[in-house]
Amino acid sequence: MNGIYKIAACPIEVRSLHREVHRLCRDYLCEETPEIMVETAQADIEYERERSLAEDRAEGRAPIPYTDGYLETLAVYRRIADRMLSRDTLLFHGSCIAVDGVGYLFTAKSGTGKSTHTRLWRELFGARAVMVNDDKPLIRITDGGATVYGTPWRGKHQLGENIAVPLRAICVLERAVTNTIRRVDKMSIYPLLLQQTHRPKSGADMTKTLTLVDRLTASVGLYRLGCNMDIEAARVAFEGMEKNE
Repeated sequence: MNGIYKIAACPIEVRSLHREVHRLCRDYLCEETPEIMVETAQADIEYERERSLAEDRAEGRAPIPYTDGYLETLAVYRRIADRMLSRDTLLFHGSCIAVDGVGYLFTAKSGTGKSTHTRLWRELFGARAVMVNDDKPLIRITDGGATVYGTPWRGKHQLGENIAVPLRAICVLERAVTNTIRRVDKMSIYPLLLQQTHRPKSGADMTKTLTLVDRLTASVGLYRLGCNMDIEAARVAFEGMEKNE
């Protein structure tokens, strides 16, 4: 099975064994000539299964019996992420929301509350706020700055749109009793940023990834937010990042 999808401004041909990835990507269908082609095999699916089992063991969870079709969606995105490095584009794990057409990307360790925090932004700003991607957006870095793109891989709640917006800031979330935000330097959050970025197997691709992360941190504001689950957390975050830009 195959289809052509325009993801992060790039027409991509996907050749797969199962239909699930094509259902996932249906809102990104296009008729343009593909610039990238990705193809999966059963070995790619088994690789994703082993990764999932390893994560379950590490977290002390019972293994989840994912279908081959679902695991193939992960394998396809992994291949897309590898290929997009040549277009100065990174896959990043976080929840991105746009307000008035400008993107703010929140990242943290799993379970901290990224999706909950961006929900507070939607409650605070109403129609001014649009979810770009709630899980795995793509970010393209150019001399003019960073652009964040919605993708079909948008998290368990399926929140996100097929849009692109300029990225103003990346904010690391931490749980706290009171809401505070401060601007930080790259080195104070660099290990977490790397952890949240897709890391390819190839040494050359990893070198490219590190270069792109450096360029990304130089082109957007970097913040650390201590927050609770009150809507005031969204106001503090927005005003703090607006004030410093």
